[in-house]
Amino acid sequence: MAFDSELVARYDTHGPRYTSYPTAAQFHAGFGTAHYLEAVEASNDEPIPRDLSLYVHLPFCNSACWYCACHRSITHRDDRARSYLSALYEEIVRKAAHFDRDRLVRQLHFGGGTPTFYSLQELADILRILARAFSFAPSRDCELGIEIDPRSVSPEEARDLARLGFDRFSLGVQDFDPRVQRAINRRQSIGQVRGIVDAVRKAGAGSVSFDLIYGLPHQTPQRFARTLKLVAALQPDRVSVYAYAHMPERFPLQSLMPADALPDSATRLRMLQLCHEYLGAEGYRAIGLDHFVRPSDPLMRAFENGTLQRNFQGYSTHGGCDLIGLGASAISSIGDVYAQNETDIRRWQATLQTGELPIARGLRLNADDRLRRDVIQDLMCRGHVDTAAVAAEHGLDFWRYFADALAPLEAMSEDGLLVMDAGSLRITEKGRLLMRNVAMVFDAYAATSPQKRFSQVI
Repeated sequence: MAFDSELVARYDTHGPRYTSYPTAAQFHAGFGTAHYLEAVEASNDEPIPRDLSLYVHLPFCNSACWYCACHRSITHRDDRARSYLSALYEEIVRKAAHFDRDRLVRQLHFGGGTPTFYSLQELADILRILARAFSFAPSRDCELGIEIDPRSVSPEEARDLARLGFDRFSLGVQDFDPRVQRAINRRQSIGQVRGIVDAVRKAGAGSVSFDLIYGLPHQTPQRFARTLKLVAALQPDRVSVYAYAHMPERFPLQSLMPADALPDSATRLRMLQLCHEYLGAEGYRAIGLDHFVRPSDPLMRAFENGTLQRNFQGYSTHGGCDLIGLGASAISSIGDVYAQNETDIRRWQATLQTGELPIARGLRLNADDRLRRDVIQDLMCRGHVDTAAVAAEHGLDFWRYFADALAPLEAMSEDGLLVMDAGSLRITEKGRLLMRNVAMVFDAYAATSPQKRFSQVI
């Protein structure tokens, strides 16, 4: 991996992570339940309907991590958590009724918030309701994932989650340095994390992934290198490394962290470089935007055979599925439609109580959106666009259609970020750090989207 600090500094702007195109910034309230149901009906009627992926949003946490930009709610009230589950069950049943029962669920993910805020029995109840409402593929062909907070789960509880059927565990590690942990209000020990990893592996879990964040207060290359060493010793199958986005005007709790202790751009770049150097030396391969994967992991196989996809859950081996979002703020992707639930928990519950689906906003893609989505998906997942194939599929002259993109792409080519010819465009090893910049060239909304809405590229 090439690290040209001067070049990165020149390109280090704010931009989308492209878990969708168009991004959620383009969703609008003119899109509602009727549009969502039209998309579901059209999807059911396809000659070969797509399989299904389910995302269940469980938003509650016992305490706030000050860096967090997720839709979550801090509570210790059991009545709020129980009433949320009642509404979730109602949404599951109501949404499932609109999908043909012969469509198989291939992937399920519990995200948050902190899914393990709920007890083992409550999580088992959610699985039971889902299994009653949808048709699941056999366990060998269906991935069940859950996000775990190592501070709130014992090794025995983690083992029991694996016995429930969860086979992919995502642990929020962020950083093992005690000073950084105090600054972000998330204290957890290496022992807590090791206990979870050992327990789920003994129970037969198929994949363990860690989330790390660089750019947090008090992080230095030396401290972050120690975290990377500890992470590598635990041998997770995947490591996701995210750049912290400091936006206290949007996420007020971030103002509780010492802004003067945030690392500068050069330090952030050095920490990212350490990820590539250290994890690469430990046998991980960098794929896509921010993932480091062991060669045996299914995500690596998807990358190698060209089936890697990117959606609202990040990188996925099941990107060809229709994604059904369940819970407050959850986003569905059905065919050429995105639909987001009410983000406010009370409004989400109140809408369900009226007998309606809690769709608050969304977007139906037009032909231009679909074309640009294909191009950006190829860039973010494969680092390569077969422009001739895209042109044939969409019935157009690729470079004539994207004539406005030629000048910025040629400038990037001169900087060594990409190579292009009449039939293809490929991001170079030097340009991989800046693939979001390349994707933004094809983003028709980039010029009008407020940059501060998005994180820094590095």
